Amino acid sequence: QVQLVESGGGSVQTGGSLRLSCEFAAREFIVSSHGWYRQAPGQDRELVAGIAYGGHTNYADFAKGRFIISRDGAKKTVHLQMNDLRPSDTAVYYCNTIRWTINGWVPAGSWGQGTQVTVSS
Repeated sequence: QVQLVESGGGSVQTGGSLRLSCEFAAREFIVSSHGWYRQAPGQDRELVAGIAYGGHTNYADFAKGRFIISRDGAKKTVHLQMNDLRPSDTAVYYCNTIRWTINGWVPAGSWGQGTQVTVSS
């Protein structure tokens, strides 16, 4: 059973924008927290942005001021609006449910296939 589906990736030039979407299947969507991660070649997967079930958002330093995470409860979808993209943003982007621990947000569900974002200079 597919738990989530990411979409919206693509190829853009520096300064361009993309809007990623992640549709969840879980009935518990509205009471869960969600996050977007990314993984560049040869790099560890890192948290880009998270949105708690209460609506509070947090961003990695590289995403602040450029990316916006949002959620549509009726559609069980989480979006990541990415503006002013840079070549360093090139990565596969993944979404997941997240949970808070003493070490910060950690992924709490199954990973999807991800969506590729490529930013050229």
